[in-house]
Amino acid sequence: MRLLTSWLASPAPDAAVEIAPSRVSAAMLSSRGGTPAIQSFAVDALPTEAITGSLTSVNILDRASVVASLRTVFDRLERRPARVALIIPDVAAKVSVVRFDRIPARRDDLDQLVRWQMRKAAPFPIEEAAVSYTAGSRTADGGGEFVVVLARRDVVAEYEDVCAAAGAHAGLVDIATFCVINLALTAPRVRAGDWLMVHVRPEYTSIGIVRDGDVIFFRNRPEGDQESLTDVVHQTAMYYQDRLSGEGFRGVLLGGSGRVPDAVEAARRDLEERLGARVDAIDAASAVTLPDMPRTAAAVRDGLAPLAGMLSRTTEMVSA
Repeated sequence: MRLLTSWLASPAPDAAVEIAPSRVSAAMLSSRGGTPAIQSFAVDALPTEAITGSLTSVNILDRASVVASLRTVFDRLERRPARVALIIPDVAAKVSVVRFDRIPARRDDLDQLVRWQMRKAAPFPIEEAAVSYTAGSRTADGGGEFVVVLARRDVVAEYEDVCAAAGAHAGLVDIATFCVINLALTAPRVRAGDWLMVHVRPEYTSIGIVRDGDVIFFRNRPEGDQESLTDVVHQTAMYYQDRLSGEGFRGVLLGGSGRVPDAVEAARRDLEERLGARVDAIDAASAVTLPDMPRTAAAVRDGLAPLAGMLSRTTEMVSA
């Protein structure tokens, strides 16, 4: 699932980098016997409030600290990257699933139709938005769904600018949960049937439903929302049954990290109790070989998941 800009047929990026409110992390990919492998990985914590993910206002409040952190991370990789695939917080963009009864044959007409549809949902003038969309499910009568992502151009430019200041060109931009979903979809079993995906971050939680490999539902819940995660998931499950012709989830996947060490484990227990189903972990090791590390804490694997998902996706795009 691509967002905002891409290199199309250009070579794969040297590395994937995630700029999150609490940290900067990056990874490089190689191949071991034909199997994708994380060649090197680095992470650096950011000062409190250096970044505040927002759809409508400035995101990078301490540019110097973010640039310094990026340089530190790049220096720790096996080689310094010149081209990177960039991951930004979910809350810096708005995701919508839109349905059209008839899909225009011309790309320009489809572009205009998507922008017109999103004009009503955008909390800022559509002329200020970068808009990207990915084709989703199709109907027998020629209609179909699209997963549409919009963000303010100047917000995206903030993230691209700090990468450039650190010496790397960001040619592909995506949001964290889409990268995690792409990671999960590398497992063949997840491409069939309906799957519930829950991605927890200290600043937000995103929930997606994937049907036969297509995202059919997406919701972001900022940290501090009055509704609990289990309540939001319960509402999502009801919507899934009532409005999305849901016949039951084939599986539930949970990943990420919360504000406290046991946040994700607590969420897993609550979700299993509420849904009456097993909740499995989203793990980067399911798609790529992880490097040997002195510590294998869950936080390390959670940090690698979006990066591994982005790198796996860009590798597919180049080889396709």
